[in-house]
Amino acid sequence: MTPAIKALEKAKAPFKVHEYSHDPTAESYGLEAAEKLGIDASRVFKTLVVMLDAKDYAVGVIPVSSMLSMKQIAKAAGAKKAVMADKQQVERMSGYVLGGVSPFGQKKLLKTFIDSSAKLHPTVFVSAGRRGLEVELTPEVFIQLLGGKFFELAQE
Repeated sequence: MTPAIKALEKAKAPFKVHEYSHDPTAESYGLEAAEKLGIDASRVFKTLVVMLDAKDYAVGVIPVSSMLSMKQIAKAAGAKKAVMADKQQVERMSGYVLGGVSPFGQKKLLKTFIDSSAKLHPTVFVSAGRRGLEVELTPEVFIQLLGGKFFELAQE
């Protein structure tokens, strides 16, 4: 059981766990999840940590088929500039390895922004805290549990 699943259970949130056999040679963990679970990639979201103005951190959650707009996440967070956070820093702050970072159950709760496209789906999928494990929940529950905000974050 991962910290993400424990956090969801503790919050008594409605969610489903989906497990699949992870291929360590997969180029994109998120696209692999969509393919192996047989769902559209627009419903599978990845969790990315960014550094804001070289001093603060935030989480952007976007569809796995998209790229995170640094300009948009900076705007969402009220910062001037955003850059991808250092891999070791992400793992230290979140408690997860890259490819398995979940927005739930992180060691340190960061400002979280979820791409607005999540609202287009009845449920979305996000990492449950390890490669090969996803949780499915409604966008409303997702945003409520994280105290996050919807924002246009993705660029194709």
